[in-house]
Amino acid sequence: MKFINKILLLLIFITGVTACKKALDVEPKQSIDAGTALQNDQDVNSLVIGIYSRMGSPNLYGTNLLLMPDLLGSDDVCQWRGTFSSPDDIASKAMDRNNTDADLIWETAYDAINMANTVIGALDVVKDADLKKQLEGEALFMRGIMHFELVRLYALPWGATADNTHMGVVIKTAATNNEVDAGVSYPRNTVKEVYAQIITDLNNAITLLPEENPKRVTKYTALAFLSRVYLQQQNYAGARDAANEVIESGYFSLNASVTAVFTNKDTKESIWEIQQNEQNNAGTANNGMATFYASLPGIGRADVRIDDDFVENSYPTDDLRQLLWYYQGTGARPNHTYCSKWTSFSQNLPVVRLAEMYLTRAEGNLEMGTNIGATPGEDMEMVKNPLRTNSTAPASPTLDDVRNERFIELAFEGQRIHDLRRLRLPTGSYDWNSPKIVMPIPQREIDATSGVLVQNPGY
Repeated sequence: MKFINKILLLLIFITGVTACKKALDVEPKQSIDAGTALQNDQDVNSLVIGIYSRMGSPNLYGTNLLLMPDLLGSDDVCQWRGTFSSPDDIASKAMDRNNTDADLIWETAYDAINMANTVIGALDVVKDADLKKQLEGEALFMRGIMHFELVRLYALPWGATADNTHMGVVIKTAATNNEVDAGVSYPRNTVKEVYAQIITDLNNAITLLPEENPKRVTKYTALAFLSRVYLQQQNYAGARDAANEVIESGYFSLNASVTAVFTNKDTKESIWEIQQNEQNNAGTANNGMATFYASLPGIGRADVRIDDDFVENSYPTDDLRQLLWYYQGTGARPNHTYCSKWTSFSQNLPVVRLAEMYLTRAEGNLEMGTNIGATPGEDMEMVKNPLRTNSTAPASPTLDDVRNERFIELAFEGQRIHDLRRLRLPTGSYDWNSPKIVMPIPQREIDATSGVLVQNPGY
């Protein structure tokens, strides 16, 4: 695979300025080896901040990594009613090899991976020992979760073959620093290999990241993602134990109100969220979660319409989540149902929160016949109780109870299709391992490698 390394973009990120991407066909005097561009602690830290910005862009967690997985699993839950053809094709399982959003996720995720690799390759210039550990941990975390998001979207899921040697994505653990590096083509690794690399990166990040790191990722962010990785593999003991460590850390607690984590910034329920404000957010550029989900006066295109049957039949009667997370639109498309998790351009975007950890621990304990940290009933009660939800959890929940709770608690937060796949459940008429719910590798990447990079079936 030919990764197009935007050397000038890397340099501009270091100086804290955003710029348009540059093609590789520049004169040598206009480019510089990115490996020599980082000279001191501040340079490397600035590049890490640049990766946060990259991951918070609309192409990744600023929109697409939260929205597109739910469109893939939208059957009987929500509908895309907007005019943009790319998300419409994703929702209707009619993607082609040039789908715009599939292209943007792939390109931007690998940009973030390359920047993380550049940081790791430049750590020798960082003189502050504590900062060096933190920056290495952040870069490993970022590299790990980007590979995780890519393999979940661009490959058949874990378990699609008995030995998981089906095609995954390309593992990149070295930076592309110059045009010579950019000319090398790489084949796709197996799903098994990609997951092994993700787990290695996250475990290494856990040993390096601090327990507290305001507005940046911590040891517990990495543990929370590790629990997701293990859960996707049906490694229930690993998922349980990682979630338990997050819960038992004491750094996090559920808000009394189910709306607070979405309407307030950096609450104790949030393990990691994308930072946005009035000046810096995806929505003001006609993108972003509120843009597509909201139907309020002056806010939102109301492109994602929630199915009434899902709201009415999935939640217990008078459950506060049913009453507070959904509303009748009054903006672009009134008199239909929309999700109120995403109603402000400037709100922070929770990527992983504590409620998920309780449900993961409960599911892991049920699968393993254990009570690590708490009983499944006690964990369910943390999420579903008269104060928080105006509903009551079963004292002895079944696996179906916990999994159904996960679907309704994490609705419209980008997790649905991934849970359907790991539980081998269909979305509409599409089975859990259908090639139609696997995104295409961007065709330009296939063409650039002269066949070294192989396209997904059906494209």
